[in-house]
Amino acid sequence: MKIQVTFEKDQSIKEVSIEGNTVLDLLNHLAINPETVLVVKNNEVITEHEILSENDCLELLSVISGG
Repeated sequence: MKIQVTFEKDQSIKEVSIEGNTVLDLLNHLAINPETVLVVKNNEVITEHEILSENDCLELLSVISGG
């Protein structure tokens, strides 16, 4: 399955092919810890268990915390 991913951190856009069909499968494929990003689809934050479809366009937003 091919997914278009926009990385907010460096404003890059990549087309990624993954074997699975969930956000977690995508994040694992990209070696990204799910706790470090928010995943946005159609201007809505989605969970790591969300089912993806061929040619979905997602944006990965970095989570920043501080004290």
